[in-house]
Amino acid sequence: MTPEWHVREECGRSVLVALYLRQALGVRHPGELPQLRDVERGPEPSDELEAQWRRYWEMTVEPEANLSPAPLELVEGFGTHVALPATSAALRDAAAPHAPTALAYAAEAAVRYDRTHRTYRGYAGAVVEFERRSGRRAHDFRLDVQVLPLAQRGVWWIGALTVAVSDTLRGDVAAFDAAMQPILRELA
Repeated sequence: MTPEWHVREECGRSVLVALYLRQALGVRHPGELPQLRDVERGPEPSDELEAQWRRYWEMTVEPEANLSPAPLELVEGFGTHVALPATSAALRDAAAPHAPTALAYAAEAAVRYDRTHRTYRGYAGAVVEFERRSGRRAHDFRLDVQVLPLAQRGVWWIGALTVAVSDTLRGDVAAFDAAMQPILRELA
């Protein structure tokens, strides 16, 4: 039986909105993930707001693995891009004024991504290179890739099965293949 792997790449608007809110609200988590380009950072948030944003982030990046213990409610002004537990009043109130700019930023970034969308073959090449270097077939794995307009070039884990890749790195085939090798060593 041949091992199977599945990579899903996107520039998810909900993830972009979450990261826009991260900066606008002054949240630093995840600390290793760079800021989005062209988004101003807000003042330090309260501990409660930061904790609510972290939970929202986990549910946004990997919703199947991070179920909400409370019913979710859509936040007015964000369409279907922001759903928060009913207990997240501080985040709901802080996020609401940012809805128009967050949605506009996410829409613009998604359009840019759609114009330059790379093919699935980019991952096939990286897997073939992994197999060549390791001397074995890749094991079954799943990977979700968020291609984002980050201020620094690189790849960062943002969930158990999800990485963020800067759009500038994704556009450089050779550098992208090399950057994916450590990710593939962990998964494949």
